[in-house]
Amino acid sequence: MISRRSIALALTIALSAGPTWSASGNAVKLFDTDNDGTLDLAEVKKAAAALFTKLDPDHDGTLDARELRGRLTAKELAAADPDRDGTLTLDEYLSVVEQRFNAANPDRDGTLDAKELNSRAGRSLLRLLR
Repeated sequence: MISRRSIALALTIALSAGPTWSASGNAVKLFDTDNDGTLDLAEVKKAAAALFTKLDPDHDGTLDARELRGRLTAKELAAADPDRDGTLTLDEYLSVVEQRFNAANPDRDGTLDAKELNSRAGRSLLRLLR
């Protein structure tokens, strides 16, 4: 006999597995300006630059750890901050975005599809776009 608990557990497992793929597919649709079903570096950088602007409420042209809201760990922020001022400029932020794009693109075809965005590296990239 199937209990309510086992049904709830099955639904929890199913829902936790599904949205990751769906979220990746939605990211492609959201940021894919040329509608080719993939994201290229220019599309990703455009999305990242738009988010950078939203995350910079004081409009000082930099993001600190608070403004990044957990998108980078303290260690990642330090590695991405060559001038060691504790903030990232747009260029520094886009450099991290490009590194993560390349990490999520193992076939080196210059584009990311939903499957690549669903990888660990792809999800890491998506944190910088949303």
